[in-house]
Amino acid sequence: MTNYADIIALKLNLSVQQVGRTIALLEEGATIPFIARYRKEATGSLDEVQIAAIRDALLKLKEIDKRRESILESIDGQGKLTDELRAQIEKAESLQELEDLYLPYKPKRRTRAMIAKEKGLEPLAQALMRQPDTPLENLAKPYLSSERGVESVEDALAGARDIIAETVSENAGTRNVVRNMFRRTAQLSSKVVKGKEDEGHKFESWFDWSEAAMRAPSHRILAMFRGEDEGFLRVHVLPSNADEVCESIERHYVKNRTEAAEQVRMAVKDGYKRLIEPSIENEYRSMLKERADKEAIKVFAENLKQLLLAPPLGQKRILAIDPGFRTGCKTVCLDAQGQLLHNETIYPFTSVREERAAINKLEALVEAFHIEAIAIGNGTAGRETEEVVQRCLFKTKVVAVVVSENGASVYSASDVARREFPDYDVTVRGAVSIGRRLMDPLSELVKIDPKSIGVGQYQHDVDQKMLQSSLDDVVMSCVNSVGVELNTASRELLSYVSGIGPALADNIVRYRNREGAFSCREDLLKVERLGAKAFEQSAGFLRVRESANPLDHSAVHPERYALVERMAKSVGCDVQTLVDSKEARGKVDINQFVSDDCGLPTLQDIMKELDKPGLDPRAKFEVFEFDKNVSKIEDLREGMVLPGIVTNITAFGAFVDVGVHQDGLVHISQLANRRVNDPSEVVHLHQHVKVKVLEVDLRRHRISLTMKGCE
Repeated sequence: MTNYADIIALKLNLSVQQVGRTIALLEEGATIPFIARYRKEATGSLDEVQIAAIRDALLKLKEIDKRRESILESIDGQGKLTDELRAQIEKAESLQELEDLYLPYKPKRRTRAMIAKEKGLEPLAQALMRQPDTPLENLAKPYLSSERGVESVEDALAGARDIIAETVSENAGTRNVVRNMFRRTAQLSSKVVKGKEDEGHKFESWFDWSEAAMRAPSHRILAMFRGEDEGFLRVHVLPSNADEVCESIERHYVKNRTEAAEQVRMAVKDGYKRLIEPSIENEYRSMLKERADKEAIKVFAENLKQLLLAPPLGQKRILAIDPGFRTGCKTVCLDAQGQLLHNETIYPFTSVREERAAINKLEALVEAFHIEAIAIGNGTAGRETEEVVQRCLFKTKVVAVVVSENGASVYSASDVARREFPDYDVTVRGAVSIGRRLMDPLSELVKIDPKSIGVGQYQHDVDQKMLQSSLDDVVMSCVNSVGVELNTASRELLSYVSGIGPALADNIVRYRNREGAFSCREDLLKVERLGAKAFEQSAGFLRVRESANPLDHSAVHPERYALVERMAKSVGCDVQTLVDSKEARGKVDINQFVSDDCGLPTLQDIMKELDKPGLDPRAKFEVFEFDKNVSKIEDLREGMVLPGIVTNITAFGAFVDVGVHQDGLVHISQLANRRVNDPSEVVHLHQHVKVKVLEVDLRRHRISLTMKGCE
């Protein structure tokens, strides 16, 4: 059996013990958040990123072993598995090595070489490979046969060359020579498809482009491949000097200066152009695509993490508005728990009279429902609606905040929304979602497919399985780092809690609806199908605010409750006093409680949690306001300095909303007065920034911004 721990430890520069124990925990069904938080002694305090890397490396190694077994079985079934070949296959460390070894034995469609072999020309090919000083006619004549369709010497030689070309193309050593040449000299190039210049104008930057493939940035690779997929570009990944590559292969096969050697040279050249080059080009295209996918997904994942962990306003009574010009502004009032209290539509943009009526209505709703904050969607008519709200004269202080609508329409038409609001249409559901996002972005955004939230680039072009896995990891990490209130959380939020999943989340909600609120964490064990393992994985991430046990409000795991009780007893108090009294906690000597399964990392986590039980790790909410003199792109002028919010981060820069319904781009070169390799070094999602307008292209609706000198 493959020693996975040794291989992964070497690759990730970790100890074999760390990796081995992490693998054991993963294979027992432990989740990454649980291992990172509650099994630090076992893993040597590995973080979630390192644990995910171990998991991914393990899956890859298992995939290689599965393919290895399949290949051995296939070749053995053909009766061609020699001891030497078996040893080579068992020694292979990558899928590429395995596929190279398998290539000569891989079932394939009928090729030119197969047809030549059927005509009995394989011995002639072998004779040519020996490159004797024998006239070609003498070598070929014995193989002429009208019955087999070999009418002439040239027919025989052509068939033999086809066999040699395929043999050369399937040789693992030859393919590695070509790969090395690709690695050193391959160029990523693109040309416009003739006649598509006007239709494909958005790809005009790549109509005649070439650069070193290995240095091409991910966003450019994905853009060019998208242009090709849409039929506007032809893209190639080829060595800069194909003749040099061909000559390097010839040196391995052409050993003499005979006529037969010249036939081998012709076959090698044909094999390279017809078989090897297209095959290795496909490999390198796939490799570039995979690399670009990984980089794009990494950016997407980081953006999603920042979005999910955006500061919440908290439990406030909210009036939320989904703006619209002709169709009106759908307006809803929510209580502090996000429950819908009232909805109606106002029409502030149809006439002066209706505008006055809308203002009166907003003032009345704020007073009637004791509204503390107003959430305004940032889509069509968003800035105009904000201006209407600013003209209202409220009797109490009310905060007005513009909220991103990205994904709200997806939520409003989803099964989740229909289940929550079966009696309301999509416009009401959308407005509710906008309001809830202000209260708690994480709780609301988990209801939407992350790909629909609008914080990535090329999300539809990258490997969807890889993207989904990465985004699921991010959502689970965020949900568990914040913690979830067991008695109020939605099914969707609960499903991301470590060890829960959709089925148990449904069972928890059904139990809660039937039996009432959970009084403590231990009540979870009464939920149908929620056993000891699921309890172990989930309990530490769930909060029960109403519990009599203060530890149920915290991230202290129930498996450590007895330990905390011993701590309290050691300083002569109970657990509640230990939580309430900094003086009491200061007397605890955690070194007294170190044991084989509970070391200092866990004890330090416990003390930190007792200091601030259930502390939300998210930043404090800050109100943001756009420039009141700017509401549409036509209002922008070069040189203007404006407040903005970072809405998206890419490999080439950051997009900033300045309140004109079109985000502007701060190119990576304009983020700071220094060289920046990664935009996330300078900005983060939802950051409030100052930007200067560099250029406005009204025709293409493009805004160029800079952050240089705007501090």
